[in-house]
Amino acid sequence: MSVMAAMTDRFAGLLERVDRGAEWVLQWDEAALDWFSRLSGLRRLEGTWVALTYLGDGYVWGLLALSLILFGGNADRLNVLVTMGVLTVVMSIVRLFKLLFSRPRPVLEGRPGREWYVDTFGFPSGHSTAAFSVAYAMASFYPHPLIVAAVYVLAAGIGLSRIYLRDHYPLDVLGGALLGSLSTHILLPLFGKILHQARW
Repeated sequence: MSVMAAMTDRFAGLLERVDRGAEWVLQWDEAALDWFSRLSGLRRLEGTWVALTYLGDGYVWGLLALSLILFGGNADRLNVLVTMGVLTVVMSIVRLFKLLFSRPRPVLEGRPGREWYVDTFGFPSGHSTAAFSVAYAMASFYPHPLIVAAVYVLAAGIGLSRIYLRDHYPLDVLGGALLGSLSTHILLPLFGKILHQARW
């Protein structure tokens, strides 16, 4: 057997193992969705999950931004502007990733919730991305322990609601949380520097 043939066989074997690993991950993701969305203890909070997922549409973040603009100082208004700029870029990345991965959402089977979507693709979760992006920004601007805990509990609740209502697989939500946090970590200082140089 030639060296080239041996390398080809090794590469083919590697691809096969990667494919099996990816298949296992997807099967775990589907099983985790079924397990979490059918937990009997969570059904008592059915209304809470629906409310959280609707709040994640942007209402809670819009209300928070409006409150800081109306009742905060110049620093608070600058924080809102920076966060809006970061969020615009982050959500554009989400749209790109959704088209790139094209992973379908879970099929809704008798679960209460909405029957329409902005798009049909699930990875990453836009709700989770936005929630953790804003949470990261708020925790950076207002590092008081109670504020940090509140925004991250809210972000986690929004993410979990997407799984419970079967709008997303767990990995969609986890991917959104990581994307929102990492992107905001990179973009936040850049936008802050640009706006400060513009003498906002």
